[in-house]
Amino acid sequence: MEVDLSSFNIDTPQWDQGTFMGRLKHFFNITDPRTAIVSERTLDWAKIMVESSRHGAVPPGTSQEQLLYAKKLYDSAFHPDTGEKMNVIGRMSFQVPGGMAITGCMLQFYRTLPAVVFWQWVNQSFNALVNYTNRNAASPISVRQIAVSYFSATTTALATALGLNMYTKKAPPLLARWVPFAAVAAANCVNIPMMRQQELIHGISVTDRNSQELGRSRKAAVIGISQVVISRITMAAPGMILLPILMERLEKLAFMKKIQFLHAPLQVMLAGGFLVFMVPVACAIFPQRCEMVVSHLEPELQDSLKAKHGDLISFVYFNKGL
Repeated sequence: MEVDLSSFNIDTPQWDQGTFMGRLKHFFNITDPRTAIVSERTLDWAKIMVESSRHGAVPPGTSQEQLLYAKKLYDSAFHPDTGEKMNVIGRMSFQVPGGMAITGCMLQFYRTLPAVVFWQWVNQSFNALVNYTNRNAASPISVRQIAVSYFSATTTALATALGLNMYTKKAPPLLARWVPFAAVAAANCVNIPMMRQQELIHGISVTDRNSQELGRSRKAAVIGISQVVISRITMAAPGMILLPILMERLEKLAFMKKIQFLHAPLQVMLAGGFLVFMVPVACAIFPQRCEMVVSHLEPELQDSLKAKHGDLISFVYFNKGL
């Protein structure tokens, strides 16, 4: 029996986004690394299916499972603000394969200056692309601002890594293994705000419950960007803190000393194991669509809303980015 899907709301989340577990299931779904290797043709099909469903024109014979799969692919590959296809390296679904390779190498090759410089540069190049891809696209950023952001974050990461490497030369070996995480955390605090500086300068779009734009708020931008910084550091923390402890112990075992050439691949695989879980967990810490009390907005925006809507609007909503 064919089910009528003409009234099916494809934009209604499968899981309650007001709870952490609901968001966790949602992000496990859309950060699935397998979606990063789906063909361009299939992604284009997913977009057509989602847009058709939004207009109540679902092709005959389409099942609800097909629509949900199309929405999964759409959410993984298309920007929520613009609907444009994102570059594959910047997608959250590429965080596991991309992040595991870079994280594993940063943790393995931390002893020499050239290795530290190279892998921190690779990591910040990757992060800059991810941050740009997942920005709030309603706030455009120039090529010059992208370059300044990239240079600032890379410089911060290198300064932190090289400075701490010098400081930990006489410290226990484990502390030296934690230097890459300190550098990554410091760089995230620079890279993300710099890459999204236009949002901090001009504010981001805030809407009512029905997604009608009400104005722009710098305070909303500060909240959104702060949450993204926390999420990104949380994403990296378990792997970059616990994995060095594990490797420190494994490398003392006799059989591990005989297979030193496999240490780097092992670290890469273990880093991937952490990221498979931590990417969706970190994304789920805060809601994607944030809610903010009107009284916390800038005074001038509060006055504007009161003049236009009286006391009808108590909360505004905005996309924090990822």
